[in-house]
Amino acid sequence: MTDPSQYVRQREKGSRDVSYPPAPEPLAVPVYDNHAHLEIQDGPSSESDSAADGLSLDEQLARAESVGVIGVVQAGGDIESSRWSAWAAASHPRVLAAVAIHPNEAPLYAAAGRLDEAIAVIDELAAQPRVRAIGETGLDVFRTDETGMPAQFESFEAHIALAKKHGIAMQIHDRDAHAPVLETLERVGAPERTVFHCFSGDEAMARFSAERGYYLSFAGNVTFRNAQTLRDALAVTPLERILVETDAPFLTPTPYRGRPNAPYLIPVTVRFMAAELGVDLDAFCAQIAANTVAVYGSFAD
Repeated sequence: MTDPSQYVRQREKGSRDVSYPPAPEPLAVPVYDNHAHLEIQDGPSSESDSAADGLSLDEQLARAESVGVIGVVQAGGDIESSRWSAWAAASHPRVLAAVAIHPNEAPLYAAAGRLDEAIAVIDELAAQPRVRAIGETGLDVFRTDETGMPAQFESFEAHIALAKKHGIAMQIHDRDAHAPVLETLERVGAPERTVFHCFSGDEAMARFSAERGYYLSFAGNVTFRNAQTLRDALAVTPLERILVETDAPFLTPTPYRGRPNAPYLIPVTVRFMAAELGVDLDAFCAQIAANTVAVYGSFAD
């Protein structure tokens, strides 16, 4: 692919409501979206104009800024989306990039004999100044069976090494793999700045992770009715270890669950989290923003 800017993916719409939710009340103290996939188009479509599917990157960023979300960490999951993420960060001052081979993609690259090649591409991209994280990487036993796990472990450990090599953060994808992820980090040694993207563990895992200096990033699913385990984890996480994300276009917060998610909806999740914790909203936003910059560096650099 010679022009990463032309790369897009389309999320399957099915029968769900694909209209974008209304914009929330702006935050008085700005924050950042720590993890999104803005190359995936979602939202209403037009038969006469295929470009009307979803929002453009410029539209996403403008909507976000209008409600106090002043930067987005755009995450890759394969060669193409990682290249797009690096391009977006290099082209837009409100975007930083994370690049990686997603754990569910690693077995596919391995089966094709291309895992080493793919990791080499990530290594090359990670050297770019506005690529500030390796991610999302990790382990997933929900979508990959045991035959694919050796490739996942190989890829995860290689990505840990890349984060250390380049001195940047790491975003972890952990789905139904809490114990092996934590064991790998203990055995290999975690990068200095390690983030559990879309944290899905319980209170005990939150305490364990915070004790080791890991950051826990909470997404819109913390608002779901059946997510009390996540709220319990949030309650014991030190404020200086909390990040917030959309994982857009997925995990849209209540009351808009199932509709397209986007960075401009971060205030919905942030307000919910502040209320759950019983903390002042403005102070909470300031802490989240400071945490984000501590992990990824300044968006202005």
